[in-house]
Amino acid sequence: MVFKKMLSAFGVGGPSVDTVLTNPDTRPGLSLDGQVNLRGGDAAANIEQISVSLVTRVEIEGGDTEYAGIMEFHRMPVSGPFPLAPGQELAIPFQLPVPWETPITDVYGQRLHGMTMGLRTEVAVARAVDKSDLDQVSVHPLPVHERILAAFSQLGFRFHSADLERGHIYGVQQTLPFYQEIEYYAAPQYAQTINQVELTFVTNQRGVDVILECDKRGGLFTPGQDTFGRYTVAHTDADRLDWTQVVDGWLRETTSRYGSHGGHGFAGHHGGHGRGHGMGGMAAGAALGVAGGLVAGELIEDAFEGDFGDDFEE
Repeated sequence: MVFKKMLSAFGVGGPSVDTVLTNPDTRPGLSLDGQVNLRGGDAAANIEQISVSLVTRVEIEGGDTEYAGIMEFHRMPVSGPFPLAPGQELAIPFQLPVPWETPITDVYGQRLHGMTMGLRTEVAVARAVDKSDLDQVSVHPLPVHERILAAFSQLGFRFHSADLERGHIYGVQQTLPFYQEIEYYAAPQYAQTINQVELTFVTNQRGVDVILECDKRGGLFTPGQDTFGRYTVAHTDADRLDWTQVVDGWLRETTSRYGSHGGHGFAGHHGGHGRGHGMGGMAAGAALGVAGGLVAGELIEDAFEGDFGDDFEE
């Protein structure tokens, strides 16, 4: 074993930890498998608990400002208390279930610009807690997500960015304290009606709630307005439907609601409106033979720089 993560909270000569994932790529509803490799320091230590958790960057409103914060959203203990002898080496296996609502970070091998995700290991020893071990995780879409994202690309939408917003969506059963917004610039055939679209997936074991927020263009004497649509699809529908036709229908129905939000607003999110920088089109990538569009985002070590130091150094 190679231990490169000294647990700084326990001082020089304390225990070391290195968590290794069998595969850092996963999907909502699956799992992350790995093991926590622990090595004793110069003196005996009583480990109280070892936990692993998923953390990500979330946009958080604070009064009149918005800022990004690191949020832990799923945690699991991998061990209870045990003694660790000086220099002793242990490997503790784990299997962390990935929540169904976990946001997508990668599509067709490319990181969504604006998305970060990591697995953090926490070791507690005698009132000291160290959270220094962080490993990058990539969450890929489920088949029904892929079909919908591909449909946006085939309709001509261009991907702009993605982020996570703290809050809950009105009328949607949601377990995580945030939701993902995938932002697109409007396709040419919709440009006379809308500027941008924001796409949100809220996934569960049965299927997906799809929420669309369209930034509708204003007229000469009428202001622009956001309109919302909510649609539910089953995982089993992934290969049964013409998704380009379905998504086009959703968009036309949603934009026909001008002047009526219909209860689709976002609770706790800018008074029910989007962030204002739109949703741009998601490119389906080379796997579907569609040219570009996905902008590779910064790696998690860059996004988390300053929060976790050099945790990703090789």
